[in-house]
Amino acid sequence: MNGVFEQAFRGRRVLVTGGAGFVGGAVAQRLVELGAQVTVLDDLFTGLPETVPNGARFVQGSVTDQALINDLVAENALVFHLAARNIIASTKNPDDFETNIGGTLNVLMAARETKVDRIVYSSSTSIYGNPRSIPINEDDLLIPLTPYAVSKLGGEHYCFAFYESYGLPIGCVRYSNIYGPGQRPDNPYCGVVSKFLAMTDDGAPISIHGDGEQTRDFTFIDDAVDATLLTAIHPRAEGEVFNVGTGIETSVNQLARMIGRALDIPVTLEHIDRRDVDNIRRRVVNIEKARRMLRWAPQITLEQGLARTAIWFRETGFAAERDAPATGAATH
Repeated sequence: MNGVFEQAFRGRRVLVTGGAGFVGGAVAQRLVELGAQVTVLDDLFTGLPETVPNGARFVQGSVTDQALINDLVAENALVFHLAARNIIASTKNPDDFETNIGGTLNVLMAARETKVDRIVYSSSTSIYGNPRSIPINEDDLLIPLTPYAVSKLGGEHYCFAFYESYGLPIGCVRYSNIYGPGQRPDNPYCGVVSKFLAMTDDGAPISIHGDGEQTRDFTFIDDAVDATLLTAIHPRAEGEVFNVGTGIETSVNQLARMIGRALDIPVTLEHIDRRDVDNIRRRVVNIEKARRMLRWAPQITLEQGLARTAIWFRETGFAAERDAPATGAATH
């Protein structure tokens, strides 16, 4: 697949909004490796400057700055729009309208004027809420239960409105619980896998909100990046939305035990009160549309992905350098 990607991206000017975050940084890193001329825009609210890959141009700023967005979009042929307030920040302070919806509208308005080749919008499987049946299809009922999910769905609606009204070339990916190397446990907004790695390495009980039988579809970062890049270049992706997951349902209790095995450390589970954000009981997505239309399928199993993430966790020094135990505020 890298051969296809290199041919498609080498020398192309690409903007990655949110490129100092976990997923955005991984997308930017792959694009740099493929020879693209990458510009990263990030306001560093949750992102980190060290996440921006060497070889990329970094602009510190916000997608809410219309003039800045106009300039940056005009300079680039492709836009990966991954900038957003994440679910933890949004639930704590639900003021994400300006960034998640307004920022998306700014990108779309700029792209309409400059005729970009394509915009890839990163959405979230959180927009499905508690599904009536599983696995969840892209055309199933959408019942967002958090301010974050509402804002991501609003961004989707704007994307497809611009596609239908103005012919703007759009592709959308709905991510499901992305994890892997680069998801730093010292970032208070990181995901559950990194939190659990830190707790396990500290020898502390793994704090799980609720009974731990809530399920998610955990997706390795490299697989998510592949799906994202394919959505930018595949002719059949224009005007479409794709679930990006594995199709495999895993409980949070199972995940915690698997992390213990990945680190080769016995784990103790501690169940604590659920949070406002923990209102989804089961989630696993159907990825057949991406298989059929993009010829994409995840390559890394959860066991393999956790093993790779555990190696990164130790090799980067997070296992040795933390001064205090991780808290139990993990994103489920």
